[in-house]
Amino acid sequence: MSVAQGIFFSHLAAQPVIRINLSGYQPKMVKVAVWASITELPPDSFELCDARDGHVVFRTRAGTDMGVYGPFKHTARLDFSMFQRRGNYFIQAKDVRSPVFRVDPEVYHGLADFCLQYLRAQQCGFNPVLRDSCHTHDGYTLYGPMPDSTHIDVVGGWHDASDYLRYVTTSATTTYYLLAAYRNFPQVFADAYGANGLPGSNGLVDVLDEARWGLNWLLKMHPRADWMFNQVADDRDHQGFRLPNQDTTHYGRGLERPVYFCNGLPQGSARYQNHTTGVASTAGKMAACFALAAMIWKNIDSSFAATCQQRAFSAYQFGLKKPGYSQTAPHLAPYYYAEQDWLDDMELAAAMLWQMTGKNSYARQAIRDAYADPLKPWMGADTALHYQWYPFFNAGHAELIRSISHQRVRQALIDFYRQGIEAVWQKAKHNAFYRGIPFIWCSNNLTAAFAMQCWLYRNLFGDTTYKPLEQACIDWLLGCNPWGTSMIIGYPPHQLHPQDPHAAFSHEAHISINGGLVDGPVYGSIFRGLIGIHLSKPDAFAAFQSDLAVYHDDWADYSTNEPTLDGTATALYLFAALEAEGR
Repeated sequence: MSVAQGIFFSHLAAQPVIRINLSGYQPKMVKVAVWASITELPPDSFELCDARDGHVVFRTRAGTDMGVYGPFKHTARLDFSMFQRRGNYFIQAKDVRSPVFRVDPEVYHGLADFCLQYLRAQQCGFNPVLRDSCHTHDGYTLYGPMPDSTHIDVVGGWHDASDYLRYVTTSATTTYYLLAAYRNFPQVFADAYGANGLPGSNGLVDVLDEARWGLNWLLKMHPRADWMFNQVADDRDHQGFRLPNQDTTHYGRGLERPVYFCNGLPQGSARYQNHTTGVASTAGKMAACFALAAMIWKNIDSSFAATCQQRAFSAYQFGLKKPGYSQTAPHLAPYYYAEQDWLDDMELAAAMLWQMTGKNSYARQAIRDAYADPLKPWMGADTALHYQWYPFFNAGHAELIRSISHQRVRQALIDFYRQGIEAVWQKAKHNAFYRGIPFIWCSNNLTAAFAMQCWLYRNLFGDTTYKPLEQACIDWLLGCNPWGTSMIIGYPPHQLHPQDPHAAFSHEAHISINGGLVDGPVYGSIFRGLIGIHLSKPDAFAAFQSDLAVYHDDWADYSTNEPTLDGTATALYLFAALEAEGR
């Protein structure tokens, strides 16, 4: 957004606004827009108008005034769920008009594949966007049973965000979501790119090409049964923007970068250390990926499937030997992924091993882990540490529910999902956006994960109670939020979306990184307390900021406008589900 556009939007902020899902709405789903105003009371009614000629096609009463939210004094829900006719429309209320949107079963068509563009841009080793390679010297070992500084080949995988670190925790989560999206919704994916990410069909859908890119790296990070590594590089990487193939950051050994071994103990090679207690969080994620990959590739590439099966067993055993969580290692700054749960990861791993082998011993272990760690504590909370309860929803419950026949256990697992959803609903029901997710760092990632939990609950159990809350989270990501912008870079193409993300590709080289989900809004107090953060230009959304939450479409704001690997993959999984449901 330009400064001129910002002035325009700031001027309009004095007027009421109607926030919508800019992608549009599926005919049979919940369809709600939000009226928001700094001064004016909500309208008594609103109209849905055909975008071609302005003809009124639907009229109904507006919701009641739900009061203050963020910068707004008056807010109301505009529910037109009863209207199901396909077409292009806008909402008119008083003298306020919404942007044009679609009602169509295919509003999410191609969106999951669209998100794959960002993952290809994140590829390390060979990068198809640059058509060049990067970080080909990685790396030298730390904290392992081998002598420190032993060279090991861990080239490949994905950069975690707009820095060039690589973490197993987020890469494995990403890989699982790609694999699960393909397994559950294969009909939504196309084959337009090759195994290395360059254009050209290769007989394998692109989501599996990308998943294998992640799997190949995870295999390098678990090269033998008694070796497992957790991350490559550390925050010495944070030396400012540069393209990955021009990265000359030194860690004391030329262009080699450190590779941190999973030893189950606190790590951090300078001022700060993490609070690691074990390795099971990393090992469980790996084992789940390898098991699911073994099942998918069984009839595609039997040799690769056999390798994945072997590593699934060894990764799971590695986790059993050292229960606990493995956090990422900091160096110069106190920022790291402070994950503090691990039973969910081992539950998912055991559930996938059960599916792969049919051995009931894995099912029993998965159920024990599920009962020991039933809920994600961030749900219903006002705050949490960065990535404290990660992944942000427990996919292990769904994997067990799909396979288990014991009705009492199945019902308990479904109820675990319901309890988490209900905790969020108790907060969300009091505001017009149905927002009950805390504005902590990566709030959009939490939103996509929570929407996926709602989707799974509804589809596995058939209970539509929380369908409005589920849709509100989807709508939030796609424009029905105080700022009126989609949170997906480049999408929808002719609507408001992030144009100035915190990324070297776009800022330095003017290369679009379409498909990336940006971190999303944070509490004003978080933004004000972060190290080295600023805005590079006048805030186009200034009129819509508040102490409750801020979002800036500005490359200098790494807290709200940085796209992330795992957040994008979570959104991809969600959008694949929505597209399949629309079909």
